[in-house]
Amino acid sequence: MLEKQTIVAAFYKFIRLDDHAALRPEIMALCEQQNIKGTILLAAEGINATVSGSREAIDQLRIFLNRDSRFEKMEYKESLFDKDPFYRMKVKLKKEIVTLGVPGSDPNNKTGRYVASNQWNELISDPDVLVIDVRNNYECE
Repeated sequence: MLEKQTIVAAFYKFIRLDDHAALRPEIMALCEQQNIKGTILLAAEGINATVSGSREAIDQLRIFLNRDSRFEKMEYKESLFDKDPFYRMKVKLKKEIVTLGVPGSDPNNKTGRYVASNQWNELISDPDVLVIDVRNNYECE
């Protein structure tokens, strides 16, 4: 017998969300209606989330978010689980969606240069380029 699998979706996007507080009740209502669990962080600088639910529920959340053009082209990473890893749903209003600890920093204004995967080796072979690897040990062993 096939067991129903739970989708865990992780997504974030640095975008201007000056109305982030107004988004909270709508997102929370949809998540409760669809039995989605996990955490969504909303701030003036964007959205950061890890949520779980049925395939249909996660699709409904994506459809809802994509109605707002600011969330277009947001990448979702998904994994399958045999059971729901979260116990409840939280939509939190925060100062930052990723804690940088740098007062006045704005990831929407100051960003690095995008590098396509096929240009990566060429970039790091440049002697004037410094690569700082910030992965945890378990991520690169």
